Amino acid sequence: MFTIRKIEKRKDLKKFVKFPTNLYKDNDNYVPPMESDEYKMTTIEVKHITKSFSRTCILKDLSFSAEAGQCIGILGENGSGKSTLFSVLIGLQKGEGAFLCDGKDLMKDTKNRRAKVGFVPQSPPLLSELSARDNLRLWYTPAVMEQELETGCLKMLGIDEYIRVPVRHMSGGMKKRLAIGCAIAHKPSVLLLDEPTAALDLLCKQKIYDYLQDFRRAGGLVVLATHDVFELQLCDVIYLLKDGRLHRYEGDRTPNDLIESLRHE
Repeated sequence: MFTIRKIEKRKDLKKFVKFPTNLYKDNDNYVPPMESDEYKMTTIEVKHITKSFSRTCILKDLSFSAEAGQCIGILGENGSGKSTLFSVLIGLQKGEGAFLCDGKDLMKDTKNRRAKVGFVPQSPPLLSELSARDNLRLWYTPAVMEQELETGCLKMLGIDEYIRVPVRHMSGGMKKRLAIGCAIAHKPSVLLLDEPTAALDLLCKQKIYDYLQDFRRAGGLVVLATHDVFELQLCDVIYLLKDGRLHRYEGDRTPNDLIESLRHE
């Protein structure tokens, strides 16, 4: 798994991860940027993704699609390949297949992928020696950052409440919210989130859920990998990832039904 410690220079970090923004709900003159026709038309198609390590095939011909405003959930056991799928889609690992956004293959178009997609891995890629503000400065211009902290998405995520705190002193929830804040600095239309609220308290989960709902209402598209039943309630469509294959789930979203489906799919 990619971590910030592997990449020391800002320009190198941005080759891999570009950490929706500007939802200034309290500003009467503000119009969310993703309400343009360009974002409303955003669709993705993941086609025939296949990934092997040595002689073991981890992902076997995975395909799904989604439209603007949707949230897609991918549910699977530990080690089922959810994180590997995201790593292939954002270019951290090589794999076969295509990741189309509005018809353009982002697996072949690095520049367009960096512009369109925001990614938050399980382990937040933050510089532990720096404060929240200094981490944000890697991604935001000073003026935009201050505006976001006052009335925008960084305010909604509650990052303004611990803006001076060093990452090494943050709780898991604080780190996760900060990582999301970094991931959305370039206003992506697609967010890939790997277990975004795992092991977080209920209040922190709710802050993240509220932001994701606003992102979707503004025309954003979310794909999340999860074990969490609460996160699944956000999803329009759920897929089960088991034995390297992806299956659309049509059953009830109760824990017992989901467990049985994972056992017998």
